[in-house]
Amino acid sequence: MKLQDLAGKIGETLGTSEWITVDQSRIDAFADVTEDHQFIHVNPEMAKATPLGSTVAHGFLTLSLLSKMLETAVEKPQVAMSINYGFDKVRFLSFVKSGSKIRGHFKLLEMEEKRPGQWQQKVEATVEIEGETKPALIAEWIFQHFG
Repeated sequence: MKLQDLAGKIGETLGTSEWITVDQSRIDAFADVTEDHQFIHVNPEMAKATPLGSTVAHGFLTLSLLSKMLETAVEKPQVAMSINYGFDKVRFLSFVKSGSKIRGHFKLLEMEEKRPGQWQQKVEATVEIEGETKPALIAEWIFQHFG
């Protein structure tokens, strides 16, 4: 897709990703990488005794899966290079319990040519939890694209 074509899609949904299972092995691996071993993530017996009722994914694990979700949801723009520029807003709204399936919905919020051949794109990313009404997270994600 050409960047100029994207500029005409502001306010539109760009795509929805495939489902991703967030199982305990994925949560444990993320805990090891980030050295965040809080019991609500890695100890099923202790987590069962909390109001959550089970272990839950780290919010940052859910956030980090946005890259994979975007890959399966949205056609890549025809550019030489794209970079993750960051986030304007991230809100963790619901816990992702171990064994849940999640997927991302992506809506184009802004598309602006900053300089000739350099575009900035802002996308609203919403992560749905299968069977739940409230999303896991909503974020405003910014990309820079270079001709």
